Amino acid sequence: MQPPTLFIADLHLTPERPQINAAFFAFLAGPATRAQALYILGDFFETWVGDDDLTDPLHAEVASALKHLTTNGVPVFLMHGNRDFLLAEDFCKASGATLISDPTLIKLHGEDTLLMHGDTLCSEDVAYQAFRTQTRDPNWQRTFLAKPLAERHALACALRTQSEQTKADKTAEIMDVHPEAVTQALRQSGCRRLIHGHTHRPAGHHLEIDGQRAERWVLPAWYGGACWLACDASGCQFTRLSAPV
Repeated sequence: MQPPTLFIADLHLTPERPQINAAFFAFLAGPATRAQALYILGDFFETWVGDDDLTDPLHAEVASALKHLTTNGVPVFLMHGNRDFLLAEDFCKASGATLISDPTLIKLHGEDTLLMHGDTLCSEDVAYQAFRTQTRDPNWQRTFLAKPLAERHALACALRTQSEQTKADKTAEIMDVHPEAVTQALRQSGCRRLIHGHTHRPAGHHLEIDGQRAERWVLPAWYGGACWLACDASGCQFTRLSAPV
């Protein structure tokens, strides 16, 4: 049997959460080395204000650890999230990762599988979707990246604070995926398996679309410990890091 393909998302790596950083490095040095491939489906970093921030010690260490993995034969695929959508080619060159679009359709151990970060599935959150559209605009990104690094960090901090305040006024239902958005995504892709992150609500959901069984796997955030989805020819299952960090 082929080695499993591993999926992670929503690590939100930052110097302020050293335990998560340590768990990630332990994951890379252990389970990830035995994978067929590793997919990182967004919000890998808490914030990313541009590839010129690779001089940050944590960012450089993460890129170096990924480079070691890819150099040793495990391909790494990276998707933008809502926190790190400015990750670009310089980070990919430093890490050996390949940037993939959202959504991306892959053949996963013989099964067509749709990969997404998941934020576009939260279609009821109209205010967030408007913000997402604005920040994905190339003109907005060029203007932002032209600012000094320190100013970009300050703006990112302010946006995080604003986001947390806004969440307090939103219902859990609005911030979760909308069932119709999930149905449309799977229907348009022509596949019956979806893997995504973003909502921090890990679970395996079984559903029916147009009379056919389908499945949706929601990746966990790492606040409660290192956990990933491992998929092989027999299916998918969540796995936790057993070694202490």
